[in-house]
Amino acid sequence: MPDAVIVSTARTPIGRAVKGSLVDARPDDLSAFIIREVLAKVGLDGALVEDVIWGCAQPAGEAGFNIARVAGLLAGLEAPGVTVNRYCSSSLQAIRMASHAIRAGEGDVFIAGGVEAVSRFQFGAADRGPHNDKFADAEAHSAERSSGEDGTWAPAKGLPDIYIAMGQTAENVAELKQVSRQRQDEFACLSQNRAERSLDRGFFEREISPYTLPNGTVVSNDDGIRAGTTVEGLAKLKPVFKPNGTVTAGNACPLNDGAAAVVVMSDTKAAELGLRPLARIISSAATAVNPEIMGLGPVDAIRLALSRASKTIGDIDLSRSTKPLPPRSSPPPTSSAFLWTSSTSTAAPSPSGILSA
Repeated sequence: MPDAVIVSTARTPIGRAVKGSLVDARPDDLSAFIIREVLAKVGLDGALVEDVIWGCAQPAGEAGFNIARVAGLLAGLEAPGVTVNRYCSSSLQAIRMASHAIRAGEGDVFIAGGVEAVSRFQFGAADRGPHNDKFADAEAHSAERSSGEDGTWAPAKGLPDIYIAMGQTAENVAELKQVSRQRQDEFACLSQNRAERSLDRGFFEREISPYTLPNGTVVSNDDGIRAGTTVEGLAKLKPVFKPNGTVTAGNACPLNDGAAAVVVMSDTKAAELGLRPLARIISSAATAVNPEIMGLGPVDAIRLALSRASKTIGDIDLSRSTKPLPPRSSPPPTSSAFLWTSSTSTAAPSPSGILSA
């Protein structure tokens, strides 16, 4: 059975939604661009690509019409394409699916990745249909809790609230796990300060592919890094999701525009082409939790991925968690592998974990 390896990675700059540098960039154009870039990094012939597996949490509007296939065509590929929606872990699931296909002997070369262009939701988004009345009681419970008068979160009887705002799920986790506002602000500040130092020393230049806008402007840096962030400054911000809450605009993840891609290949094909693997995918997992505390989902996914690889958290050198709202964020464990997890958004409580060596 061949192993799945990653031989190339690329990403666009990350733009701030609505008011950032990529507001005029279409998601299909961003996707096609980064697909071309990830192939060019290793000089790979696009004719070798057997499928484009593309994550997108809101596959509608400009991101509709099976954006995976659209992006492949715009990038000059003749390969098929499939769009994957597991919300915030859509791109992780795309990589996971490519790995599964390789291990099953159903292909050797895949493009996997994803796109989200929140600025373009004005032209159509998937989650705008009428709500199912069967969830009405759960929605009413969430609305009552948003007033700040309902104590620590506990699962209500019956169905959970699948329409709950992600920030409110963060408030639920903070209450349940007793994560203080101070701790959240300290972690947010640490994250911003580290990002600022990394930007100053050019660390992100190796991974960002500068993107040229229709007007000729070249975007080469991320928008979300706030220079000079302090805990004292963050402490002045008001909570967003409930009057007595702890989640603010300063300690929560932003809404963004951007795209990223990897080339997932069988180790035998990589050896044949003389390409050096950047990572080997050795395990993956998807688990589910109550949507109202979706931020805790990666915990079980991590445990399952580690178990499948016969590893423990002590074996992990570096942990990366995408789109972390503050109560579920924690400093990476210290100790020979890389663990990459992602929590899903509101209505899809099925986080994924991928363990690579």
